[in-house]
Amino acid sequence: MPLTRALFSKLREALVSVLPVTLIVIILYFTPLVWLTSTELIVFIISSLGLILGIALFNLGADMAMTPMGEHTGAGLTRSGSLALLLGVCFLMGLFITIAEPDLTVLASQVSGLISETTLVVTVGAGVGIFLVLCVLKIVFQKSLASLLMYFYMILFALASMVLVVGGEGFLAIAFDSGGVTTGPITVPFIMALGVGIAATIGGKNASENSFGLIAMCSVGPILAVLLLGSGARGELNYSVPDYSVETRLDELLPKIIAIVKEVAIALGLIVIFFMILQLVYLKLPKRLLGRIAVGIGYTFVGLVIFLTAVTVGFMPVGYRLGTELSANSPAVLIGFGFIIGFVTVLAEPAVHVLNKQVEELTGGTVSRMSMLAALSIGVGISIALSMLRIVFEFNILYYLIPGYLISLGLSFFVPGLYTAIAFDSGGVASGPLTSSFILPLAVGVCVSLHGEASVLTDAFGIVAMVALTPLITIQLLGFRAVMRRRISERVAMRRMLESDDEQIIEFM
Repeated sequence: MPLTRALFSKLREALVSVLPVTLIVIILYFTPLVWLTSTELIVFIISSLGLILGIALFNLGADMAMTPMGEHTGAGLTRSGSLALLLGVCFLMGLFITIAEPDLTVLASQVSGLISETTLVVTVGAGVGIFLVLCVLKIVFQKSLASLLMYFYMILFALASMVLVVGGEGFLAIAFDSGGVTTGPITVPFIMALGVGIAATIGGKNASENSFGLIAMCSVGPILAVLLLGSGARGELNYSVPDYSVETRLDELLPKIIAIVKEVAIALGLIVIFFMILQLVYLKLPKRLLGRIAVGIGYTFVGLVIFLTAVTVGFMPVGYRLGTELSANSPAVLIGFGFIIGFVTVLAEPAVHVLNKQVEELTGGTVSRMSMLAALSIGVGISIALSMLRIVFEFNILYYLIPGYLISLGLSFFVPGLYTAIAFDSGGVASGPLTSSFILPLAVGVCVSLHGEASVLTDAFGIVAMVALTPLITIQLLGFRAVMRRRISERVAMRRMLESDDEQIIEFM
């Protein structure tokens, strides 16, 4: 059956994605670099198997449900002819889906000493909703993504300076991290497909380029919103390192699974409710398509529950343990391991595969999945290595972010707009649940071991922001290489034509 073949194909892809991380941990178990208990290793291996199944089911569900829902929603609302309706639904969608994003809830719980979890979550959700509206206006009025990003990042760094003035360095790192955690595995397929549907309906010569950029803009909104919140905030951020032991995770397994089921059900339920209202009022899609979407939602739900459970039970404890153990070695070992683990971790992010597939389809193979995956892996590897360097020497994250964003925005003037849009979308997608649940505990472990618990807020937080930054540069460099290669080919072809013309003239004379 086609569905069975599709599932086996997704399982094969997931196996290739998760296997490198699993093999690295197993190899480290047999080296003197780290010390892991046999229980930790066994739980990690079982969690890896769960991760493979979860990613496969999620990707299958995204293909069957999330992507079609987003495309039909965007196209249906655009065809209605009511811009106000389109903008209103997009704002509410961005707000409520973000509020239900599990990664954001985890981040909010770590900063409750300054503001309540509800205040932070609603603030971030409003930021996503507002910027999703701006994304739709960008598509409708055919505005340049690079110009908009330049403008908003200038405002962003001005606000960051204000936050530093009032003594909120820890708040600064969390603000930038919030831009990464809001574009999670639930929202990415839907929002990207929404942009495709709107751009395809409006048409125009830049339809493919306009299909991208929604994730990029929706990553900026939360940062600005949280920085605005932090510019007037006073007080100390309280952070206590949670118990990362495997034994504790196993004891809390059933309550944790129930909590994950509720979180995923709320997140998917909000999307389904919006879609069903639109279906009844505007879309009128055939029952056969609705049945396929319903099955896809089921796969997405089960896949995400398995994925998040596996990450929580096995990957968070091992990530923290690796950080504490590796910090006892030289900084060179720590930085080198950071690059390797960052390089392979991005392979296991579910939303990365959704993005790569959509990029390959919309560019007609011009930007292949493998080139995208290579650029993302290199970018994330570099970001984790640089983050380990920052933890060792304890300097402000702005020393990375300001030059990094200046380079990425500068490159946008030299590469096609399509590559810029893809690059900034990739930044938000790369910083998914595995980053916050494996890489962040790794950084926390390193901080606690080297500098104590007090350094976690300023040094460990911000690593998600780094993961979101480096793909902006590597993907655009991919585009720059394509532009230069095309120009060289054109010059070679022109030279051959001129040489051929000269020969003909000589013979004629």
